[in-house]
Amino acid sequence: MTTPTDLRYTTSHEWIRTEADGTLTIGVTDHAQEALGDVVFLELPEAGRAVTAGEAVAVIESVKAASDIYAPVAGEIIANNPDAVDAPETVNADAYAAWLFKIKPANPADVSALLDAAGYEAAIA
Repeated sequence: MTTPTDLRYTTSHEWIRTEADGTLTIGVTDHAQEALGDVVFLELPEAGRAVTAGEAVAVIESVKAASDIYAPVAGEIIANNPDAVDAPETVNADAYAAWLFKIKPANPADVSALLDAAGYEAAIA
């Protein structure tokens, strides 16, 4: 299992990458995809949707279970990844390359309150 140190994390197993333009790219962690097993379906949020921190915004289904994916911060969904929807198994192949959606945060400072890699590893230990 890998936990890249350049990302932020949530206790609900989302990873967050801050892009150069201040937007956030979100996916599920390597730990989450390992726990889920073979991912077979993704339902992702539509662009333009306003979300609150902690709100369930997407669904990931595997051969074992279905789980919600949560918005790590409040903001607006600006994109989703249709390639991941078309080939959900890419989440298993590389959880950190298979991004799911992007958010324009309402308050960019909220990202600093999310877990760093060490904090996430401690949370899942």
